[in-house]
Amino acid sequence: MSLRLYDSAAGQVRDFIPLVDGKVGIYVCGATPQSSPHIGHIRAQVSFDVLRRWLIRNGQQVTYVRNVTDIDDKILVKSAAEGRDWWAHAFRFEQEFTAAYDTVNVLRPTIEPRATGHIIEMIELIATLIEGGHAYPAPDGSGDVYFDVRSYPAYGELTHQGVDDMEAAADADPKARKRNPQDFALWKGSKPGEPVTASWPAPWGRGRPGWHLECSAMATRYLGPEFDIHGGGIELRFPHHENELAQSRAAGENFARYWLHNAWVVTKGEKMSKSIGNTMTIAALVERVRPVVLRYLLATPHYRSNIEIGEESLAEATAAFERIEGFVLRAAERLGARAGDVGTVPIPAAFATAMDDDLGVPAAVAVLHDTVRAGNRALTEADDAALEQALGAVRAMAAVIGVDPLDPHWQDDDGGDNRLQEALDTLVRAELEARAQARKDRDFAAADSIRDRLAAAGVAVEDTPDGARWTLESNNHGR
Repeated sequence: MSLRLYDSAAGQVRDFIPLVDGKVGIYVCGATPQSSPHIGHIRAQVSFDVLRRWLIRNGQQVTYVRNVTDIDDKILVKSAAEGRDWWAHAFRFEQEFTAAYDTVNVLRPTIEPRATGHIIEMIELIATLIEGGHAYPAPDGSGDVYFDVRSYPAYGELTHQGVDDMEAAADADPKARKRNPQDFALWKGSKPGEPVTASWPAPWGRGRPGWHLECSAMATRYLGPEFDIHGGGIELRFPHHENELAQSRAAGENFARYWLHNAWVVTKGEKMSKSIGNTMTIAALVERVRPVVLRYLLATPHYRSNIEIGEESLAEATAAFERIEGFVLRAAERLGARAGDVGTVPIPAAFATAMDDDLGVPAAVAVLHDTVRAGNRALTEADDAALEQALGAVRAMAAVIGVDPLDPHWQDDDGGDNRLQEALDTLVRAELEARAQARKDRDFAAADSIRDRLAAAGVAVEDTPDGARWTLESNNHGR
């Protein structure tokens, strides 16, 4: 492979060499289903979905693990406030996350483990750390167990920080007697008033796992003690990923060989988060734009660049995608069965070069749009050989980004009732037939009048060698 990726731990772009030739193991931090997902959550999954699609396109067999943190302090607090069992609360929002991923065509993971299904592995990992002198039960008898950051000299290697420069860990009782303020919780003893179902027996007392521990245990359970890529949002780099790395390597595991982090989704320059109240749900956004347009907006910037969500960016994404869609629909209509199998069509070298350069999607998408323009010229010139080549290349590139207009996933992505679309098609075709008859009768004034009437209604008419074709100017749903 010629792929190069920016490794956060190394602080530079370096050649990606899989641990096992032809096979790639990826672990991406998934949902903590405390409430509905916002667009920032989904951006991370789209970013790594593009990476996965590119690896698959290059012949790699990808094992993709995305976890669900279904036991967490915030889940307990929010479920109690709503008078709902914590596990029912978590499952409700887990389903919302799954629906949101599906909406923007994120491929299902190879395995999606829940934290609550891996308590045994977590207890075993804690025992290994205690035995190695890297963890200790709290001396107050609370049942808490902490990782001793100073027992692991390389602590801070992911974010390149010294221990004394770090803030105190915030995942423990402030009154707890820890050896170091930065020590973080591996196990949290059960507290009075908490549901009995939210704790499990352990040698240190009933309790539940710490957040960082959960991911280490699940990653190695499915990918082994050393695997290729660990991914997630940039906000997880510290403390979550730093702590994952430390506890896993202190336990004798090599853990992830490459660390990738996507940047934020922002609104008016501010990071999207629940705390500042500017979140946008997928359900709300797809009332304003089609899901495929939302996917285009999330997938096409570089994964390490922020994405600004607003009316302007949504409109730009709509226009850009519809240029691709308009060409693909016209070309497929002309070529029919010769539209081809996207999986066997060669991808332009310039696209591959861009993608191999740390997933340079913006440069790759520029190649995609250049090919669309070439394909439109082939349509105009009735050069079917060039058209077939352009259509195959466009669809192949769009499939890597996850926005191939002919992907069955998007076939019902019309933003409305199919019956309404069919009725509109019938009415417009009646007008076009009347226009065709007027032109045949050389009544050009009447023909122009029909065309102007359609244009005023937002229907664009294109005269082709095969007859008139229409599109809605707002979304290019052509016929």
